[in-house]
Amino acid sequence: MRIDVITIFPGWFDGPLETSLLGRARQDGTLDVRRHDLRDWTDDRHRTVDDAPYGGGAGMVMRPDVWFRAAEAVWNDVDPPPEPTYRPGGDRPRTILLTPRGIPFTQSLARDLAGEDRLVFCCGRYEGIDERVHEAVATDEVSIGDYVLLGGEVAAAAVIEAVVRLVPGVVGNERSPDDESFSEGLLEYPQYTRPAELDGMAVPDVLLSGHHEQVAAWRADQAAALTRRRRPDLSDEAHE
Repeated sequence: MRIDVITIFPGWFDGPLETSLLGRARQDGTLDVRRHDLRDWTDDRHRTVDDAPYGGGAGMVMRPDVWFRAAEAVWNDVDPPPEPTYRPGGDRPRTILLTPRGIPFTQSLARDLAGEDRLVFCCGRYEGIDERVHEAVATDEVSIGDYVLLGGEVAAAAVIEAVVRLVPGVVGNERSPDDESFSEGLLEYPQYTRPAELDGMAVPDVLLSGHHEQVAAWRADQAAALTRRRRPDLSDEAHE
């Protein structure tokens, strides 16, 4: 899978993309991640990417012309693209704009994105991005929660990690993602390992029994109970 990230802080991703399984996936060629500095497509000596909003208001808004040039260049692997294969508003790679206005990011959406050969992430800053970028550049607008961050980098990193770990060859045990929270509309059941007893807290006997059917039943019951207690919205969805 190839992932492109457009941001004014490309160095922000140095750590997250080199860590653990993501770093290993990049080293073995399973994952190709390219970072792009949005300011490379500005046309003034100050490398300006924002301006005051029409109609007044607080903060600054990121300019659409810079985003359009950046998107065309990244989509086509050419700068500037003489005859772009993709254009804003037309056919283009799956391009995700991280925004609080977006649809909620879920495990289901992560699986959908993991099926793509290429993803492009657009990380905004300041008060927001000109609406024409939302309309013509992004194919998807995604939110990781009902709160506002300083920029899209943290959100992009979260989405990338959730998506990449579902790509075959990234996680050592291919079945690992199958039993996790949200995979079946439930939170994951409790997990235990050695020692069997610690400070008076013991591992449930059923997990030590060796009876696989009883273990499976216990895990299913625990997952259902935990979901009802902590995420009743998921339980309601499962019964719709």
